[in-house]
Amino acid sequence: MPESEYQVIARRWRPRRFSELIGQEPIVKTLAQAIERRRIAHAFLFIGPRGTGKTSTARLLAAALNAVPQPSLQADPDLPLTRSILEGNCLDVIEIDGASNNSVEQIRALREECRYTPGECRYKIYILDEIHMLSLSAFNALLKTLEEPPAHVKFIFATTEAAKIPVTIASRCQRFEFRLLPPALIAQKLQQIAEQENVRAEASALEALTRLAAGSLRDAQTYLEQMMSFGDGTISRRAVLEIYGLAMPEELEEILQTIYAEDYRKILHWTDLLEARGCDFPRLLLDLRERVQSRLLESPSAQSSPEKPSAPLLAKLLERLSSSYEELRSGLSEKVNFEMALFRAIEACQMRSLDELLRRLRALPGANSGKNIPPSSPPAEEFPPPSPEIHSANPAENSPSSEEFPREAEKRVFREMEKTPPPSGKTNPATEAVPPDPELLAKLPASIRQKLVERFRLRLDP
Repeated sequence: MPESEYQVIARRWRPRRFSELIGQEPIVKTLAQAIERRRIAHAFLFIGPRGTGKTSTARLLAAALNAVPQPSLQADPDLPLTRSILEGNCLDVIEIDGASNNSVEQIRALREECRYTPGECRYKIYILDEIHMLSLSAFNALLKTLEEPPAHVKFIFATTEAAKIPVTIASRCQRFEFRLLPPALIAQKLQQIAEQENVRAEASALEALTRLAAGSLRDAQTYLEQMMSFGDGTISRRAVLEIYGLAMPEELEEILQTIYAEDYRKILHWTDLLEARGCDFPRLLLDLRERVQSRLLESPSAQSSPEKPSAPLLAKLLERLSSSYEELRSGLSEKVNFEMALFRAIEACQMRSLDELLRRLRALPGANSGKNIPPSSPPAEEFPPPSPEIHSANPAENSPSSEEFPREAEKRVFREMEKTPPPSGKTNPATEAVPPDPELLAKLPASIRQKLVERFRLRLDP
């Protein structure tokens, strides 16, 4: 094939039949029944993320409405008229880019053209892509024609931002919501394309491309075509991760283990290593969030260990990673913001560990008899406000740093233990106090352990 005639995969693999449109079965079923029962609306509004099939569905619907001898979803794509519609060459199916044709004068011209009957088709169909780019005056100029168009005219609107469509326009259309495609369907389609293109692709490589596409089939096809140009007939997972700046699953797991271990120095080591490899930090944060979310769904336990964090800890960690994503994308330095996101995740683990420690202390033998064990512990969300010396006008600085956190933990432990007076009638509380579990004791800083001995006369030796 000459170089001038080459078409990208996204165009060559555009659906030519409704049966080839994947991931949008409810929409296909609705349109099929509407055509079969002759309940065809005069305007359709297709809403959804990029790469989910809005324009392809609009062309397929235009071909179905102009099928011979009557409207049908089974239009033969090899017929000259159907092929011209699917390729965007039919004079009676007019595709308009809303971004470059958004003035009121252009909409008025469209309104005048609607009066003329189609030349070779049953219906004259206007496909307006990215209609949210029209000006308010253009929307107003379209209202009357959209509400009562000529019998031979149909409108199909497509947009990725439904919130920008005026209610007066949306209420005059049948609305169809296009959803992101499931990863399994995208991977299956990529495998089919690779086989047809005589390219051997590892399943893990296609899985990485699917994860990178985030539900957009067109994006996945574009990534696949780039990998086909990069390789020599083989697409490997390592090549995909290196080109698009992704991290290995094993590396993501090690980063999470570093967060659980509260190792700030190793976090800095990881960020330097990832920056040297050119990794995409926003993508890494999303991958970490997805991994924590999967672990949370698999972890019903409320108890934690270094190897198996508890569900409450994972939930707090997921919250911190999610709230840091927008700040990471909008900041000046993605590397620094990524480091701060991981530091905040470590602080979330520290706070949750302290709350869990207090609960486990109350569960020790003698906790209900009032022997220097806190009777109650507030939930993790009710931490006392930061002290004035660490208060800052910047909300990002209000959370305690790694050096300030032991002080806050110490204050909270003492407050909890001071709520319960020493046992009455005991002359030597130290001999009656229940020794804490050594495993729990090891989680407290040395300064707190020493002050427990001095202040509450506890016998801390196992």
